Amino acid sequence: MKITAMQIAVSVEQSSYSSNYVQELIAQNLRKTAILASNELDPDIKNVDNRQLQALAIKLGVSNISLLVKTDNDIVVAKSSDPTELGLSTKGMGFWYVAFLELFAGHKVSVDQGQSMQNFWSGPFEYSTSNPEFIEKWGYYYDGSSNYIIDPYIRSTAVSDYVKIMNPDEIVRQSKSVNPGILEITGINPKTFGSPSMMPDGSDPNNQKLRNRPIQYGTYSYGNVKEDKAAIMNVLGKGEPMTLDTEALGKRVLKTFIPIKQPGTEDYVISVVMDYSVISSVIKEQLFNNMTTSVLLLVIFFLASYVMAGVVTRPIQDILAKVNDVAKGKFEPPLNVESRDELGQLAQRINAMTSHLLQHTDRLGQTLEENRAVKEHLESVINGTSDAIHTVDMEGRITSTNKAFKELYGWGAADALAKPPYLVPATAQRQEDMRLRELRNGATLPPVETVRLKRDGSIVEVSVSTSVIRDEEGQPQSFVHVSRDMTERNRIEELLRRSEKLTTVGQLAAGVAHEIRNPLTTLRGFLQLQQEKKVLVPLHIDLMLSELERINLIVSEFLILAKPQAVHFQLKDLRHIVGDVISLLDSQAHLFGIEFATHFSDVPAMVHCEENQLKQVFINVIKNAIEAMPEGGTITLEEHQQNDSVVIVVSDEGGGVPEDMLPKLGEPFFTNKESGTGLGLMVSQRIIQAHKGSLEIRSEYGRGAQVIIKLPEAGEYNLPAGMNIERSEDTHEN
Repeated sequence: MKITAMQIAVSVEQSSYSSNYVQELIAQNLRKTAILASNELDPDIKNVDNRQLQALAIKLGVSNISLLVKTDNDIVVAKSSDPTELGLSTKGMGFWYVAFLELFAGHKVSVDQGQSMQNFWSGPFEYSTSNPEFIEKWGYYYDGSSNYIIDPYIRSTAVSDYVKIMNPDEIVRQSKSVNPGILEITGINPKTFGSPSMMPDGSDPNNQKLRNRPIQYGTYSYGNVKEDKAAIMNVLGKGEPMTLDTEALGKRVLKTFIPIKQPGTEDYVISVVMDYSVISSVIKEQLFNNMTTSVLLLVIFFLASYVMAGVVTRPIQDILAKVNDVAKGKFEPPLNVESRDELGQLAQRINAMTSHLLQHTDRLGQTLEENRAVKEHLESVINGTSDAIHTVDMEGRITSTNKAFKELYGWGAADALAKPPYLVPATAQRQEDMRLRELRNGATLPPVETVRLKRDGSIVEVSVSTSVIRDEEGQPQSFVHVSRDMTERNRIEELLRRSEKLTTVGQLAAGVAHEIRNPLTTLRGFLQLQQEKKVLVPLHIDLMLSELERINLIVSEFLILAKPQAVHFQLKDLRHIVGDVISLLDSQAHLFGIEFATHFSDVPAMVHCEENQLKQVFINVIKNAIEAMPEGGTITLEEHQQNDSVVIVVSDEGGGVPEDMLPKLGEPFFTNKESGTGLGLMVSQRIIQAHKGSLEIRSEYGRGAQVIIKLPEAGEYNLPAGMNIERSEDTHEN
């Protein structure tokens, strides 16, 4: 059926090529006729009448000549040698109307149907609108020299006869005569097939043109419009043939729809209807032959099986019994081999296999016992450890826990497996995601001190060590988390810090008492002297005020160390903090002939900090650098990032610090400045330590000094324990 349809399609395509060639020749003649008519007609349509067109049509050898003009919203026939053409509208003529508009605009016609030449376009063979009994060939000419389109056309029985000769109906008839089983062959236009105006026999009063009638060729007697319409849409969508087993005109038929795609033409469908009885008779004959052959072969098989059963059955039964014993775990005794044929060789191989299975079974038993002992040992170790251990798969579900996990977090093994607990608080989620991502990429990470949530919602401080479990191909399968409760250790460390602070305060108190005693002695001596002499000496008053100012400075810096201060950490760019301090001290530096040289990276240096405290640190450090260069120079400030830390290096060109004094820097009241107290550097060190950073001083005597300040780069895991984050509006985010 498909081959028949393709043969018809090829014949139709060949007829189409011949028809196009004839139409091209006729179109060239019509263009020449239109050019001759343009030379003889007045360019203004008002000066042309219908009788003149009739005479011109006879002279030029065409059926009729019409003149079309453009109105506000249409193109109509204004003058014609055929009175029935007058007043005809072209607006409803589809692609022809588009061709008229492009001709009037002076463009080359882009419509893919018909023939397009310079200032001329000719439509395909089509039934006449004014006289549907004839098939005509039109041509439309417009060169811009007139206010109308010239339409010469040929209407004759010769054209109609030619179109009928090129129609595939004769090919369809011959195909049906060669194949008696084919009842009907139909060429279907999918665009108009199944329209509301289509009749059951395929005719359509609204679509009678060659280009739009539903049935292009053949007949449509065995049709079901609704069923066939669905099948046509299906084959066009899939591009593959489709066959329906249905009934039509009281017969069971096979109806096949074959999509035809040919270059240069629109797709259409060929329907081939075949009588099912023809196919059924062939199938029945073939089925009978197959059944006869099968019965004959079955009889031969049973006879051969009966003959061979006595020879083969007994050894096979022995082998089968042995296989059943092996399946039950009974490997002894071996088979008794008496023959050397294939069954004997099979029995020998079964004996060898049984021997190997016995050995492997013994080894597996030993290995299983060892694994059981190791498993029990590991379970006792895991459940006996004080660290909480739980395993999490790649989707975040907890797959196993130990006893310490419930004691630490409050979640039992059954609860954790049924409903994944929420262990990681929001403040530590980013840190956890980063660690898991690095572990998946193959990194080895040390334990991290962080916080987790218990079942009751309380926070617990823990040290978490995480490792990844991979399969044989190296793909991550799960994570093992080991959590250690750090609450008690942190409490002890806090007590130690308080003890150290009390010790420091005691040292400071002793130092303050010593430092204040000297100016107080001076004040007392001057006051006693003035009391005895009863005379106010201005010089003595200035000295006493200077000593009082020194006492006030010592007490102020002592209070900075002693009193607790509210700390609110914010996300800040360290480059901007240093820049603010430079702007603050720039004027003072110029008074001493000092310039600042900054070398900052382009990458934001984000840290969690208390901005005012860091400014105090940099003010102290830069002031020391200024005071170290009384004759002027350059203070260099460099910033770079190293191992998740932001580093600020402040370098001066002063006299430097002697090597024996470097270890004592930062001790209270130790200074090499005449008016200094030694508390400024100590305050700075305390502030940097509170930010989990470090402050280091390097110096070579006579060649200046370097102060290296290192702070953790911004991240939730770098936040000092117990501190809150406040994001300010001017935070510079990277």
